[in-house]
Amino acid sequence: MSLLRAPLLGLARSHRIRDVVTRLPVSSGIVNRYVPGEATEQAVQATRRLVDDGLHVTLDFLGEDTLDEAQAEATVTAYLDLLDQLAAAGLARNAEVSVKLSAIGQALPGIGQKLSIENARRICQAAHAAGTTVTLDMEDHTTTDLTLSALRQLRKDYPETGAVVQAYLYRTEQDCRALAHEGSRVRLCKGAYNEPEEVAYQDGHDVDKSYVRCLKVLMAGQGYPMIATHDPRLIKIASALATRYARMPATYEFQMLYGIRPAEQKRLADVGEKVRVYVPYGDEWYGYLMRRLAERPSNLTFFLRSLISQK
Repeated sequence: MSLLRAPLLGLARSHRIRDVVTRLPVSSGIVNRYVPGEATEQAVQATRRLVDDGLHVTLDFLGEDTLDEAQAEATVTAYLDLLDQLAAAGLARNAEVSVKLSAIGQALPGIGQKLSIENARRICQAAHAAGTTVTLDMEDHTTTDLTLSALRQLRKDYPETGAVVQAYLYRTEQDCRALAHEGSRVRLCKGAYNEPEEVAYQDGHDVDKSYVRCLKVLMAGQGYPMIATHDPRLIKIASALATRYARMPATYEFQMLYGIRPAEQKRLADVGEKVRVYVPYGDEWYGYLMRRLAERPSNLTFFLRSLISQK
């Protein structure tokens, strides 16, 4: 892995650097490349543009590590408003939402897990009413079991609720086997948190090999794989596996982040693949941005220039 990855992920937790960076307007430089705006209306506008280009969307109202019930409630309210606006704009058929349980109260002492599931259920209910779905985002490894437990509970009433697994964790191939059943929607990504070697692969080649093993399990299973990668080689492997397992395009999809390889997103859609773009929005974009820089440290120079230009 890049030598810059760990320091950049460390910056994601730095309050001092966060205070400096978040003084920038969201429209500046690299921020605007990855986050279309802070307001719901801007997220809906970005969704409209992507859908008009033949793409699908999943929207994430940015925020995590919520330690206040009022803040968790504000996040739920933001998702309910988003779903209302998507339905009103006729976009719900092509746009779902991604939710981090930490953003809706999971880390609150004592009541966190129960509260986050109740809040997630409210969002799932609104999504169902709007004609779309919810995917539970995965966070660092300390929350994996809690998130999968919440998923099982939510799927009792909303079986379409999606899961996310991260290939850099040693456990993920086994998790894929447990999740690759009929009706299950599973997003496979590499992972974007700074995990210890006790639980996660540290070498990029090992992560890639794990990704392929996990992908084989999901593509051979009865569920709906959501292949989250920008890696050209992994995209080719996924396409080959789709052919091997006689999967039609409607039985899986590719997912990519907003602002990363947009030409490839459009190319895949143009050849008949289903492509969903992960669109984050909101004013809590700092941690998300740092993780994107950690994945692509070559963007750091552009980001630093944008900081200097603000002075």
